[in-house]
Amino acid sequence: MSTLEIVWFVLIGILWAGFFFLEGFDFGIGMQFVLNARDQKDRDALYQAIGPNWDANEVWLVTAGGAMFAAFPFWYASLFSGFYLMLLIVLLSLIYRGVSFEFREQMPTIQGTQLWERLIALTSFLVPFFLGMIFTAMVSGTPIDAQGNLSAGFFDYVTPFTLVGGVAVSLMSYVHGLNYTRLRIDGPLRNRAMTQLKYLYPILLAGEALFAVLLFFYTDFIQTKTILMLILLLTLVLTTVIGWVLAVKRQQEIVPFILSGLTLIEVVVLLFTGLFPRVMVANNPLHTLNIAMTSSSAYTLKVMTIVVLIALPITLGYQIWSFWVFRKRIVSHKVVE
Repeated sequence: MSTLEIVWFVLIGILWAGFFFLEGFDFGIGMQFVLNARDQKDRDALYQAIGPNWDANEVWLVTAGGAMFAAFPFWYASLFSGFYLMLLIVLLSLIYRGVSFEFREQMPTIQGTQLWERLIALTSFLVPFFLGMIFTAMVSGTPIDAQGNLSAGFFDYVTPFTLVGGVAVSLMSYVHGLNYTRLRIDGPLRNRAMTQLKYLYPILLAGEALFAVLLFFYTDFIQTKTILMLILLLTLVLTTVIGWVLAVKRQQEIVPFILSGLTLIEVVVLLFTGLFPRVMVANNPLHTLNIAMTSSSAYTLKVMTIVVLIALPITLGYQIWSFWVFRKRIVSHKVVE
């Protein structure tokens, strides 16, 4: 296992972490079209809060998938073929979500507008839910054969662990979106977001505790990397508790938003750390895929490293500039039609 192989395993983890941090609050905002908004002005404010950025945030997902394909083609092949149906749902949800943002603006009737807004809410839940299921199934063990082919049945994908993983990622995204609402929007939406956070933070903590218990039974993470996993789990819980106190008790905005995004990042770090040096866990340990056996050639990884050193700062710079330009707070009942 070479240094570049390890670097690209870490970089793919960073790309997924960036996606969940940035697109996580987008998903949370999308779910609020149904779960928080009460009228059309509320939904217009939610749209304006993420309108300039949501599509740029999805670039991280495309880049993460592309990096897996180029750096670890055998990992990509097993994962994307074995989880084909789940990934198809994710893809269709992303397509319809993007279409819904555009079509809601073109509808001549309020009923038509609300139809697309409900679809925004549904697809904003489905994407993090199924990605959460995929990641937890990937680390808990799947029926991979000696050639790296993954042929699983319904109950290989749908287990208590994967369901909790899906719900956890969706709930974390929703909490992240509520914190973004408090940061970017004034008015009734912001007040309702605070009310929901008072109830959701305790539920999120309970979910994290359940996730930790299932992590012990469905993976070997805690058994093989005990101290490191306990530190990461404790960090996840502490981040949630501090975010809860600062958001609900202290009425702060910026730090709770950052912390709710960090919880999503910490889940990615936990899963990738527990997985290392593997990339997919097989039910038969002899068929487990690791970094060395799934990576591209050293030359390919070298060229990719040069490209990413040039492209990543440009992408980050553009996104930071975009958020700065559209930093002005929105008042939900003073939205310009």
